[in-house]
Amino acid sequence: MLKKIWIITLFPEYFAPLVNCGVTGQALRGERGHKIQLECIQLRNFSPKNYKGVDDTPYGGGVGLVMRADVLENALIEGVLKPGGYSDIKKDLHVVFASPRGAVWSNTLARNLAQRFSTNENQRDLVFICGRYEGIDERFIEKYVDEEFSLGDFILTGGELPTMVFIDSFMRFFEGVLGNKLSAEFESFEDGLLEYPQYTKPQNFHDLLVPEVLTKGNHAHIEKYRNEERLRITKKFRPDLLSKLKDQK
Repeated sequence: MLKKIWIITLFPEYFAPLVNCGVTGQALRGERGHKIQLECIQLRNFSPKNYKGVDDTPYGGGVGLVMRADVLENALIEGVLKPGGYSDIKKDLHVVFASPRGAVWSNTLARNLAQRFSTNENQRDLVFICGRYEGIDERFIEKYVDEEFSLGDFILTGGELPTMVFIDSFMRFFEGVLGNKLSAEFESFEDGLLEYPQYTKPQNFHDLLVPEVLTKGNHAHIEKYRNEERLRITKKFRPDLLSKLKDQK
């Protein structure tokens, strides 16, 4: 079954590398066993005044401009709903907005979104709204947005970059996108810890040797070593993750 990812944006050109590069690009081009189509909708095409009509000054005063709810709605209906052959926005589409107040993106959220989007039982396609300026009119969010996600406690100039991150990270959980399906299971954050250090040839690099345990082929010893390294690396670089694990127990 063909699944579609729609992106409403002022800058569709941002997304060309996502389709043209890497394993995510291969999946979006149908080369990894999935029928997924990425469609970018130019927001300005749905404003009567081109760029000048997609935003306006905020009610109540303040700096910057706010993207208009009516223009975004027009793009959603005329640019996505009708061309996509959908009958109802809430029934057929799941609308996501990159927002500083959204749930902070994580491996758990990425896996969850992938599972919901990739199942044949789920008939809803995804729509990502890329905001600009000071944000978008709250009334559009209230009426149409299903979920809001954030990359963290910092501000970007627009929603294009986080949207690319969301798509790239959740598509890794689609079966067949990664060459080895276990790759996504033994990475940082999968169980609240960071990944163990990785080594490859040469065995001696400027007198820095690969840990001997990794060269002996004893899988039990290797697994024990890697588990210890995960704890050490997490304690060194992200002790906050260990605190979260304690709070969950």
